[in-house]
Amino acid sequence: MKIKVFLRVFGVISILLTIFPYISANQWYIRIFDFPHLQLTLLTLLALLVYFLKFNFGNFIDYLFVLVLGLCFVFQSLKIYPYTAFAHYEVQNSSPSASNELSIYTANVLQENKKIKELLSDIKSNDADLMVFTETNTRWINILKKELAETYRYTVEVPLENTYGMVLFSKLEAHNAAVHYMVEDSIPSIHTQIILETKDTIQLYAIHPAPPAPQHNPSSVDRDAEMMKVTRLARESKFPVVVLGDFNDVAWSETTTLFQKVSGLLDLRKGRGFYSTYNAKSWFMRWPLDHVFASAHFRIKEVHRGSKIGSDHFPFYAKFTFEPALAAMQKLPEPTDEDLKIAFDQIIEEEKENE
Repeated sequence: MKIKVFLRVFGVISILLTIFPYISANQWYIRIFDFPHLQLTLLTLLALLVYFLKFNFGNFIDYLFVLVLGLCFVFQSLKIYPYTAFAHYEVQNSSPSASNELSIYTANVLQENKKIKELLSDIKSNDADLMVFTETNTRWINILKKELAETYRYTVEVPLENTYGMVLFSKLEAHNAAVHYMVEDSIPSIHTQIILETKDTIQLYAIHPAPPAPQHNPSSVDRDAEMMKVTRLARESKFPVVVLGDFNDVAWSETTTLFQKVSGLLDLRKGRGFYSTYNAKSWFMRWPLDHVFASAHFRIKEVHRGSKIGSDHFPFYAKFTFEPALAAMQKLPEPTDEDLKIAFDQIIEEEKENE
């Protein structure tokens, strides 16, 4: 009897946590439940399986409970299904003959991390064309420059001591590089054009918006607005676009879904796997926070999560091929007027809040 009471209590919690992300509220204690969706799905399945062992076929409450919890499991599963190997690719695999490659490596180094050798080893083994590091203060940037400056001729440095420092290293020419503070004067983003070896130009945005958290941002307004401002830039860009960094948001959240709809950028995870990059220090509580989104001009040749580097994040690596002639085959539908309105409203809400 006690186990059944426990399972019913857990079931009610599961139902509430399934509903929470759809509540129209920006408070951190609501938005934080966007993150552990995979874990919630697995725990809901476990609760269902265990409950069947105690199922009473003559008890109406048992039928009702299993029905509601089963519906929650189905709903949760549908939300994460696109990120499983059973779903179709959103970014198609590279054509066999494609040779115009662009490899990208991004890592949140954890500002106080002292395990320098681990990161440098992973950098060397991946040898990407372009790298973006977040949480880089002056100490970290000096370490990285010492190791990489000879190979990576183009750099954009934003050393900060507030855990929002950022640095870009590129073997390819970086043109019109600039640092912008789109939402807060302490949260930078890097905007630059990258010239590929074929002399094609692409537009790159590296971002690290602040997460909803009680200490700094009690709501998700700033994070959501920064992401929506990037969608506007992506839509207006005359060049193919790549957006990367630590988004402090999961791939399946309402905000990231809207980000994709409005920007038209594709998620290479879909059809391939979760590639959960946070938390590297927990085997169970992990979810994908670090992202590389690309416009339909790109196809994917390789993607993987990096090794442990002493940070609470794993690095994330992607090798694209630039195939603009095939872009129409994987282009996303145009956003609806309602999508555009929601994105615009999120930007306005942030501007009013920070007046």
